[in-house]
Amino acid sequence: MPRRFFLTAVTVFALSFGALAHPGMATAGTRIYEGREAAALRCANTLALTAVALSSAELIGEGEKNVMLGVTVRILDRHVKGSWAQKRAAMEVMRDRRSVPDTLEDYRRIAERCLVQFPIN
Repeated sequence: MPRRFFLTAVTVFALSFGALAHPGMATAGTRIYEGREAAALRCANTLALTAVALSSAELIGEGEKNVMLGVTVRILDRHVKGSWAQKRAAMEVMRDRRSVPDTLEDYRRIAERCLVQFPIN
């Protein structure tokens, strides 16, 4: 089971951050997130982008990065409704709206609160 979760985390991360976003291109599957779900998306985006940035800077190892990405997947799975395609599209929009420095500052300010507000256990 843990191996399957790891593969899911990496797959969702690749889908979330590997594709180009198309803001403004509404499709039949487009979903608008507000309130608590939007906050969960922001937390997930903050954790995922920070994990990648810290790993790229060699400040954390691959294991720590994968744990953070796994937390991201759990937040999305437990606290955001919709299909994975809709969640992925929302993560792309969130990623494109926030600069890397702004997202890293979000991490400093809200990461602990995110884990309390959006538990993964």
